[in-house]
Amino acid sequence: MSPYVIHPLVIGANATDQGVMTYLRGYGKSIWIPIYSFYLEGGDQKILIDTGLEDFIVPDEVQEELGITCQYFEDALEKLDLTPADIDVVIQTHLHNDHCENTAACANARVYAQQAEIEFMHDPHPLDHRYDPDYLDGVDLVPLDGDAEIAPGVRVIFTPGHTPGGQSVVVDTAQGRVLITGFCANEQNFPSAGPAVCPGVHTDALQAWETVQRVTAMRDSGEIARIIPCHDLAPGREGRIG
Repeated sequence: MSPYVIHPLVIGANATDQGVMTYLRGYGKSIWIPIYSFYLEGGDQKILIDTGLEDFIVPDEVQEELGITCQYFEDALEKLDLTPADIDVVIQTHLHNDHCENTAACANARVYAQQAEIEFMHDPHPLDHRYDPDYLDGVDLVPLDGDAEIAPGVRVIFTPGHTPGGQSVVVDTAQGRVLITGFCANEQNFPSAGPAVCPGVHTDALQAWETVQRVTAMRDSGEIARIIPCHDLAPGREGRIG
């Protein structure tokens, strides 16, 4: 099997506070976070990880300052000679709206999400306003229960805490195994010194802390070569990984 190339597609961006990413750190620092859909080039299936925002406004000067180019979902796929109907598989890291607003457009895709996440989406706690089952209306939703192989060279690992059913995606690339986090994070969650930092938004802080430490340990042991935090600017600036 040939290794995959990861294409980070920037499907919008949100203005927020650094403390939303890093628990008890960075509050009061205004940031923009990119919203991604990651396309996996390679293998015999066309695979997306998340589908991003349906609509957004990001001023051109902000995009220039951040070093990214935001595109609507269909336009981003068109640059890769794809349409939403071409997609075979969508892996949902979790089901917050900014990760799944275009999923229903992928009418021919199997959509993989953790069972715990699906259940929470249908009965969310009032503190978490980011769920809307309408975004997955009519999709071929395949529930998972823990770690699973989705395709040769693509597997998910259960990484709860940010949400009850978060899953991170491990992809085999020419640069080694790359993990795309299933919890909202940026580079500040993974400092060069000291332990990794718990996501600032979580349904279970202790579980979220354990998850981020587990992912870091995978990198430090060599099990994975790189962590891609799902709201970090670096992948969007790179354009392709692998």
